[in-house]
Amino acid sequence: MCMFCAAIPATIAVGANLQAKQRREQREAEERGQEPKRQVPAMAWTGFVLVALAFVSVLYHSQFDG
Repeated sequence: MCMFCAAIPATIAVGANLQAKQRREQREAEERGQEPKRQVPAMAWTGFVLVALAFVSVLYHSQFDG
């Protein structure tokens, strides 16, 4: 498996972990009565990285016999 194809499941795992962390932080802030921090959702960044990895993977596999 090439490095780009191997990075896709790892990216999904990291993105899911970051999303859970963001939700936990937001829930805890709401329980304390504070305004949750405004952040770009982790899944948006994860999606962007996944699209980029998929594009690079397709490009790599179409250019080389690997």
